[in-house]
Amino acid sequence: MNVTTGLFYVFSTVLLIAAFRVITARNPVHAVLFLVLTFFQAAMIWMLLKAEFLAIVLVLVYVGAVMVLFLFVVMMMDINMENLRQGFWKHFPFAALVGVIIALEMSAVLMKGFRGAELAGTAEPMVSNTKELGVVLFTQYIYPLEVAAAILLVAMIAAIALTLRARKDSKYVSPGVQVRVKARDRMTVLKMDATQVAPEPAPVAAAEVKA
Repeated sequence: MNVTTGLFYVFSTVLLIAAFRVITARNPVHAVLFLVLTFFQAAMIWMLLKAEFLAIVLVLVYVGAVMVLFLFVVMMMDINMENLRQGFWKHFPFAALVGVIIALEMSAVLMKGFRGAELAGTAEPMVSNTKELGVVLFTQYIYPLEVAAAILLVAMIAAIALTLRARKDSKYVSPGVQVRVKARDRMTVLKMDATQVAPEPAPVAAAEVKA
């Protein structure tokens, strides 16, 4: 067993343990941190497969953005852990059975790929993973990519619209009202009669006051 195979087993073991702790951790913050560890181990496996671009994207997008956002959301939420833990062990056997079936299916696919790679030989052409991925993504999968981009855009707008709340203490003016307003609505001209200012009384001399 060479070094690459040993590292693969190490990363895979840590990944499986961290993924299991994601669903068994009682603290949601710890679950998110275990999920971050899972993503890091998956990125290391991508590195072993010489898919450096996918590994960096996994770390930057999921660990650097999505998981940090999840962590802040979980920390700000008041989660009732007693209600979340109810019924976990009741449904655990069925969930474990489904997990084993998925693992066996993935193992069958991967072992078939490994056997095909051994028959093909060890010669590997010098190609760019990023370039090949971009060519396939923007030619063969261009329509699924556009559909996914549209779905993400709609989800982002919906999330902003659902969480936007008007504050009563903020001085907010609708831009639509500002655009539709007319000049006569902004200023009112009032006609008032002219008034004469009364003259100031003359000062009284000190001698007259004494008299």
